[in-house]
Amino acid sequence: MPAPKNTVRRSLLVASAVLMSTALTAPAASAAPKPSTTPSATPPAQMSVVGGARLGRPGTQVNLASGVPVLPKELSSRSWIVADAESGEVLAAHNAHWRLAPASTLKMLFADTLLPKWPRTTKHKVEVSDLAGVGAGSSMVGIKEDETYTVHDLWLGVFLRSGNDAVHVLSAMNGGVKDTVKEMNAHAEELQALDTQVVSPDGYDAEGQVSSAYDLTLIARSGLQKRDFREYCSTVRAQFPGETKKNKKGKKVRKSFEIQNTNRLLSGDFDVPVYQGIAGVKNGNTTNAGATFTGVAERDGKVLLVTVMNPRKNGSNEVYKETARLFDWGFKAAGKVEPVGELVPPKSAEQASARPGPSASPGEAGGAGAGSKPVASASASSGTDGVGVALGIIGGVLVLLAGGAFLINRRWPLPDLVRRRSRP
Repeated sequence: MPAPKNTVRRSLLVASAVLMSTALTAPAASAAPKPSTTPSATPPAQMSVVGGARLGRPGTQVNLASGVPVLPKELSSRSWIVADAESGEVLAAHNAHWRLAPASTLKMLFADTLLPKWPRTTKHKVEVSDLAGVGAGSSMVGIKEDETYTVHDLWLGVFLRSGNDAVHVLSAMNGGVKDTVKEMNAHAEELQALDTQVVSPDGYDAEGQVSSAYDLTLIARSGLQKRDFREYCSTVRAQFPGETKKNKKGKKVRKSFEIQNTNRLLSGDFDVPVYQGIAGVKNGNTTNAGATFTGVAERDGKVLLVTVMNPRKNGSNEVYKETARLFDWGFKAAGKVEPVGELVPPKSAEQASARPGPSASPGEAGGAGAGSKPVASASASSGTDGVGVALGIIGGVLVLLAGGAFLINRRWPLPDLVRRRSRP
């Protein structure tokens, strides 16, 4: 059953720790038999029912009633979902569990799995073997062998330029692609993202590699609990280390060059304005997957997640245009529409909710626990953002949920979420 509607708004967050009322919960729906890892041409008649039975049905699932706005007409995507990022309520969905090629949105799972492993100041000198196996035609940030990069540099390359070269270097630091893929699949299972099968950690087209709009939304929600994840996925532009060269005087110098986020709702484009309130997350595009995108945005204290996979309408930036329409609908429908399902918690959270006694605080997962400082700025560049959008933080204080209520409640706060505000 969907989580009960939460009447406590973000405006009620206070600096002192308080205990929110424990929400009534129901066990997450069990998964349907795991289908083939080969994407189907049409949505299967029966799909996974994780998050609710209606999410396993093909077609559009929404509870239209008096006062609920109608869905946008111009939606051509094979699969999409609109969900409340904090309560986990799924407001509407279309083929939510259809297993499709994910493209670089899979990098969200890569980041959620590997981000906690190294401090951002860790340095690594790139070897030739680190870049082995990068697929032809891959998106690249421009990493060079025999050059040294910080982990911070590499993550900027992953999130802003969707650099497969950065993914392979980080994978090499993690023991190799094979070990990284194994860890990613294990983490997907822990998140109950059971539609997901990882073959290549960068999202490059590979036989048997699939995910779903539901899973990508689960993964994004998990990643957004991590401060570094929130910062990287919301950064518009940054400086990236270039190649060491000799200047006219024969002295070795290493200059930087600017990289910009390829998420067009964040950085804007000629036919797509920056979406007000956008705060990430990740886009992708490959031959098999078409265009894919998961985004998070905030408006009037409501935080929504939208995932769109493979629009069939052939137009420029169509995946962003359809995402924006679904965000607009979601913000109008929030608080009015009855949910059709929920984003389930990780397995460990469900197990913890069955045990008495204290459990892990949000800060232990890379979130912002009590006493932690909000991110000062999401910009990795000392210059302006260049798209008329101020990079700011609405640094709400994370409410501490005593006695393990953080894991028991369906509500999953997004601490110090990076917000976007238009310049006056």
